[in-house]
Amino acid sequence: MDIFCEHESDGVYTRHVREENADGSGYTMHIHDRCEIYYFVDGEADYLVEGTVYHMRRGSLLVMRPGEVHMAKLLTNGVYERYAVNFPLSLLDDIDPERRLMRLYTERPLGERNLYERPEYEGLLGTLCGKHEDEYERRITAYRILMDILSGLDEEFRQNSFEMKKKKTRDSSLSEKILRYVNEHIYEGLSVPFLAEKFYVSESQIGRLFKKSTGASCWEYITAKRLIAAREMLEDGESAGAAAEKCGFGDYSSFYRAYVKRYGESPRKVL
Repeated sequence: MDIFCEHESDGVYTRHVREENADGSGYTMHIHDRCEIYYFVDGEADYLVEGTVYHMRRGSLLVMRPGEVHMAKLLTNGVYERYAVNFPLSLLDDIDPERRLMRLYTERPLGERNLYERPEYEGLLGTLCGKHEDEYERRITAYRILMDILSGLDEEFRQNSFEMKKKKTRDSSLSEKILRYVNEHIYEGLSVPFLAEKFYVSESQIGRLFKKSTGASCWEYITAKRLIAAREMLEDGESAGAAAEKCGFGDYSSFYRAYVKRYGESPRKVL
């Protein structure tokens, strides 16, 4: 694996990676507490975002908001090259306090309208991930380039929003209905038997639907969503016990184990 760039500064994480013999075995469900820009350079791959499958080609750009589950699915073994940029929703608050440039993250349903075709952004991302004189220059470059990218994407997002208002909402597939229900009731007493009974399918079918749509089991998906929400509460000053209870964990010990496994630290360390 060739890592041309991997750097984090002021909450902005940048990565440019190329693999010559990727087989897809190491790619599993991802969920972040920051926004993501993902840009596909080379390879044969689909990308799953909350049950929606996007086919990647050079210049394909995806946006994923905090808490939005996603996963790369390589279609062939071989080359896989991409850029990834992660940053907080609050990154541009000083110059965009209304977060208008973040609407493509905040004002759309999960797993919808993630994809943009922007081959012209490859040069910008190359500059962002290139060498810089010092950290100050790196930070200024990151803000400038992200402003350019987000401004361009926001224009397309707003135009598409206007066009979509004139279209009828399409019928949802079974997997979309289940994922929507889970996200709307994420802190409640969800379980595979409950979902199977509610949607009149077998428990094994629930498992297959989740694996196909998200790359994870039903319970892995639910737990990841709850942990992201709990971490946000902890960062806002909530106690670990209260965050665990509010996010649907039956007991604190199960929350503690899951949190440490995912984040590698005690939930109290966030405080």
